[in-house]
Amino acid sequence: MRVAITGGTGLVGRFLVQDALAAGDRVTLLSRTTPDAFAGPAAHLPYGLGETPDLKGHDVLIHCAFAHVPGRYRGGEGDDPAGFTRANLDGSIALFQAARDAAVPRVIFLSSRAVYGAYAPGTTLTEDLPPKPDTLYGQVKWQAEQWLADAAAHDFTPISLRATGVYGPAGPGQAHKWTGLFADYLSGQPIAPRRGTELHGDDLARAVRIARDAPTGAYNLSDITLDRHDLLALVARETGCTHPLPARSDAPVSAMDCTRMHALGWRPGGMARLRSSLPALMTGPGAVPAP
Repeated sequence: MRVAITGGTGLVGRFLVQDALAAGDRVTLLSRTTPDAFAGPAAHLPYGLGETPDLKGHDVLIHCAFAHVPGRYRGGEGDDPAGFTRANLDGSIALFQAARDAAVPRVIFLSSRAVYGAYAPGTTLTEDLPPKPDTLYGQVKWQAEQWLADAAAHDFTPISLRATGVYGPAGPGQAHKWTGLFADYLSGQPIAPRRGTELHGDDLARAVRIARDAPTGAYNLSDITLDRHDLLALVARETGCTHPLPARSDAPVSAMDCTRMHALGWRPGGMARLRSSLPALMTGPGAVPAP
């Protein structure tokens, strides 16, 4: 199968690239940056959001590229909301149109739980809830979903994957999502209590693979609800660090109901996957030296 992936050199996209290559797919990476060694035999097509690449001959387009202030998604527009919208919404629509013009039969869009942003903490989030984004990031993701849904009736089969935050080992020259948090803890900095939902990049990649044959529509993707206290307790155990752990958060968290994806056979790895991933998070790219 010929698979085109945008954003495949990024923190999240590389999981999808590695999964596709491992399955024997012919992968085309659409990115501004040249792929590192992890991309192996993947072809590279220079691409930036807003451009219209030639996607002829591809069976699937997976779109996970996103332009934002480094390290931030919500609030990723910085001081340029118009440019943020132009790059990410207009750029995504231009890409989807290129897929339609090239007769790519299936488009998989990496959306976000941010489309549910305005629901009260503690709400169980299902795909049947009307999206209520309360950030520009969530609004752009939802508007891109809507464009895909409108195009679906005539042109191709779209899937929108509403993923929660993705963790996992970083690629070469990158920092993983908890690099800064681990550094602060290991250096003795005070850590604010927080908990939220998390998903390993390998589990996201598995969902993307399942989505290639899934019915059109939107699917929630989430796995564990994780408190910083519990995460950093694992780090302390791994490193021998004796700095105080943050208090447990008492803030309610909106869990994502993933029944729709579970019905297709998707089973994320839970806390066991987090524990097995920790050594790579502590020693691989983006790792912080233990005290």
